[in-house]
Amino acid sequence: MPEVRITIGGRQFEVACQDGEESYLHAAAKMLDDEAQVLSDQVGRMPESRMLLMAGLLLADKTASVEDRIAEIRAELAQREAELARLRNVRVEPERIEVPVVPQSVTDTLAEIAARAEALAAEVEEKAAG
Repeated sequence: MPEVRITIGGRQFEVACQDGEESYLHAAAKMLDDEAQVLSDQVGRMPESRMLLMAGLLLADKTASVEDRIAEIRAELAQREAELARLRNVRVEPERIEVPVVPQSVTDTLAEIAARAEALAAEVEEKAAG
């Protein structure tokens, strides 16, 4: 089990960790040291135990805030997923468009007018030729 030297609040500590977890320990120690530095800048020198307690509480507060935000985001994601599932199940019926049908009597009348026009055209052509 490796021993790692970390610095928090200007004080050195020897801490043991599992093999391969040294980088995680250094990252966690840096977070705690950053909080301890904020306390030291605001309050000045304080006993080691109090400094570690306060720095730990500040980190716990930040962690709780992040966890609350994660819960909010998860709830919002669940709502969006439910809405998406609902929208995927919506059946959209094709719009029905009705085209008016021309009554047969109108078609017959138009055919009759066309036949008369052709007869008149043929008659005009005969007179013009003769």
